Amino acid sequence: MNDSIPEHRLIAERRNKLNELRELGFAFPNGRRRTAMAGQLVETYEDHSADILAENEVEVSIGGRLMAKRVMGKASFAKLQDRSGQIQIFVQRDMVSADIYQAFKRWDLGDIIWVRGKVFRTKTGELSVRAEEIDLLTKSLRPLPEKFHGLSDQEMRYRQRYVDLIMNEESRQVFRVRTRTVQYIRSYLDTMDFLEVETPMMQPIPGGAVARPFITHHNTLDRDLYLRIAPELYLKRLVVGGFERVYEINRSFRNEGISTRHNPEFTMLELYMAYADYEVLIDLTENLLRSLATMLFDDGIVTYQDKSYDLSNAFRRLSVIDAVAEFNPTLDRNKLRDAEYLGEVCKNLGIEIRDGYGSGKLLIEIFEKTVEDRLIEPTFITGYPAEVSPLARRTDNDVWLTDRFELFIAGRELANGFSELNDPEDQAERFRVQAAQKDAGDNEAMFYDEDYITALEYGMPPTAGLGLGVDRLVMFLTDSDSIRDVLLFPLLRDV
Repeated sequence: MNDSIPEHRLIAERRNKLNELRELGFAFPNGRRRTAMAGQLVETYEDHSADILAENEVEVSIGGRLMAKRVMGKASFAKLQDRSGQIQIFVQRDMVSADIYQAFKRWDLGDIIWVRGKVFRTKTGELSVRAEEIDLLTKSLRPLPEKFHGLSDQEMRYRQRYVDLIMNEESRQVFRVRTRTVQYIRSYLDTMDFLEVETPMMQPIPGGAVARPFITHHNTLDRDLYLRIAPELYLKRLVVGGFERVYEINRSFRNEGISTRHNPEFTMLELYMAYADYEVLIDLTENLLRSLATMLFDDGIVTYQDKSYDLSNAFRRLSVIDAVAEFNPTLDRNKLRDAEYLGEVCKNLGIEIRDGYGSGKLLIEIFEKTVEDRLIEPTFITGYPAEVSPLARRTDNDVWLTDRFELFIAGRELANGFSELNDPEDQAERFRVQAAQKDAGDNEAMFYDEDYITALEYGMPPTAGLGLGVDRLVMFLTDSDSIRDVLLFPLLRDV
């Protein structure tokens, strides 16, 4: 079918059929109710013989989309699909009347129909519903694609997700797993006495991460607002207020590039836990992912891109410096805090550097270039430089570092957590550094958030915070190579 031709022959034929229904007063009827679901019928009666079904005479009403049809004279077979799966229906002229049967023969694939009848098993052994009453509920005006698979149709699957979901059980299963994942995260945290909250999506000052924000405008207030890049600073305000364990499964927005790993609108879990440090959250994160995998998969083993990941094994823990040294054995480990040496390494690796980059930023540039995508097994990377961690608490015995970690699986970052900075004077100074970087042209640097400093001055207990990328986690759990596969409606370029 060519969508650029509105009155394509097939569409025109279907419109004519709809017009006939309108003239008869039968278009888009309502009031038909279902008593059963297709997949549940198959599951419930899969072990019932034809004799037992005939003896019990189970009558059901089902409704769904017509996915296949085979007309054979006075009898026809069809496949009906609802949210639970598919089941075969058997339609005989003598059972539903000649007029209804003739109408059924003209129905098209994609039409939404309703059937009342008894469950039975055909001569070939397939569980079916023998129609005693049948009705057309919704006329589909566009033909279903014969095939909706393969790379050639990938873009169309994203643009017309509704067709993708009609045709592909695999896609439907991805989003079922996504929903189950979010539900499990909630239940896991709720049992630990965390409180789920909601924080503003439009903020006067964007904060909580180093990223470029989207800007919008409120007409009545006549002021610019920013779509949140993270809920962090608001959640920590709540910790100051006495909500000692809070979390939000939030939509955040970053005005950055689009790739297989990045969408401008994405979902994060952020949680904050008072009287805890980053090591507590490392354990929490590992246990959460391990129990989640066990819930989704009986053996707890996740298969991603043809590799199996047994999350029952302990996750590896490695510092940034140790990781850079391990994956770059020719580098001098003793100079991995030397800005001049790291600058030369960056140049040799073809990494673009800017004026003002200190040793911490240079080290992370090398880490991202040479290490990240090689962290295949679940690995916690710790010991991030303070220069690239403006909200993290400095390590007690080494102020160049912070008590921070990131989790990598399959070469991708899934989580970021740290012991929170609760010293208002230290935080104010780091905000000033970020503001200076913004004034110098860094669009991703943070604003100075005066109200957040005021909140810290009232006192925030020692606290640990975690951000976990829900989209990337679902990618891993569903063996999806692109973030677009796990977003129902990803942002796409204009065609």
